[in-house]
Amino acid sequence: MFDNLSDRLGSVFDKLKGRGALSEQDVRDAMREVRIALLEADVALPVVRRFIDAVTEKAIGQDVLRSVTPGQQVVKIVNDELIEMLGGEEPATLNLDAKPPVVIMMVGLQGSGKTTSTAKIAKLLKEKHGKKALMASLDVNRPAAQEQLAVLGQQASVATLPIIAGQQPVDIARRAMESARLQSADVLLLDTAGRLHVDEALMAEMKAVAGVSTPTEVLLVVDSLTGQDAVNVAKSFTDEVPLTGVVLTRMDGDARGGAALSMRFVTGKPIKFAGTGEKLDAIEAFDAKRVAGRILGMGDVVSLVEKAAAAVNQEDAEALARKMAKGQFDLDDLRMQLRQMQNMGGLGMLAGMMPGMKKAKAAMASSGMDDKVLVHMDAIIGSMTRKERANPALLNAKRKKRVAAGSGRQVQEVNKVLKMHQEMSRAMKQIKKMGGLKGLGALFGGGGMGGMGGGMPGLDGPGPGGLPGMGGGSKSGPSVDPNTLPPDLQKLLNNK
Repeated sequence: MFDNLSDRLGSVFDKLKGRGALSEQDVRDAMREVRIALLEADVALPVVRRFIDAVTEKAIGQDVLRSVTPGQQVVKIVNDELIEMLGGEEPATLNLDAKPPVVIMMVGLQGSGKTTSTAKIAKLLKEKHGKKALMASLDVNRPAAQEQLAVLGQQASVATLPIIAGQQPVDIARRAMESARLQSADVLLLDTAGRLHVDEALMAEMKAVAGVSTPTEVLLVVDSLTGQDAVNVAKSFTDEVPLTGVVLTRMDGDARGGAALSMRFVTGKPIKFAGTGEKLDAIEAFDAKRVAGRILGMGDVVSLVEKAAAAVNQEDAEALARKMAKGQFDLDDLRMQLRQMQNMGGLGMLAGMMPGMKKAKAAMASSGMDDKVLVHMDAIIGSMTRKERANPALLNAKRKKRVAAGSGRQVQEVNKVLKMHQEMSRAMKQIKKMGGLKGLGALFGGGGMGGMGGGMPGLDGPGPGGLPGMGGGSKSGPSVDPNTLPPDLQKLLNNK
């Protein structure tokens, strides 16, 4: 979503980092380019002005101009101000401590994704917070809106209020409150009708529902693709109901990102959730520090670790660990690793979360490489027999042709998959020599995370170690010092 803005800011900061010293004029020239980049990203003008003034004031201070690395100091100031603009250091959370049922009222424009977001939040509260939730649709205007929420409730295994034809929103809200009490529900989510912000009748209905249900949380759902008009939408709803937070949908889309950067300033309310896809589990708590890190190309290691933890099956991981300790690694194991990468969001998503991988991600895009490569590799391995997957040495020229034909790929691609497996298998044997699983730390310190390199169909040549297909990775390098990791990751690792 922030790719264009990230590229523009990256080019500005690359110029600053390349200089030994900065003058006040250098800083002002850089801020002029940053201002243009933010405006092109659809950030609201008042937000841009405030942001640039704050950064400029700090960046032209003597501590920056006289520092050893003034360019990096400016980047840090921009990072800090981005975090502040997006919501501050601490992620905003829902107030779930009120007397149950805690009422969460979802409001927003037509087509902003309220109904899906309602189901996503209910599922999240159930699975991660252990809350019993009840959902109720108050949308009597859009055809099949109530049926849609009922279907989503079945998919998320969350109860929904039975539909009574002809009942009006205020009456539905009263019945939902009573039903939530009878069912001892912890949380009641009210999905209100989508409305145009100029529709006074629907706005009045929304306020009447709020009066009946006295919601603890009123969440404004905003489509990130709305652009500059998101500012007007937010202001209209802020004037009508006491908003407590914002939910941004389609954060995985190709919007310019201005809505996300403007929303906190315009509403004065925190962004609490971000929708990152169409699936019901594609929602995450909004974290300003992580988003700022992605915008500035610093990566998001904590999110990467969390995605890995969610994608990896514990039993499969333990089974693979036992095989690795014996120096074993066959093509079925490689196939499992490729599928886990797909579950984590694919190569582009992973590269965007890894620090220093911005240029590698651009190289992937320019070479036409995308997540289809993972699908192709999976198809190649799937076209082999069980014996061939267990013992790749059986794959002679004739068998390779058969595998290529069966998967619809070229023999050269089959060879690249086999080469990747050979290098990873060699790494597993190194682990065995180092003393089994205890050798993993040394191997990681040696660069390359298990030697996962060797080229992937679609992108050859050297690249940063550690990402399959981005090259071989260096075979020697400094060990990883835990103290150099981001504070959030240190905390996460310590908790483990």
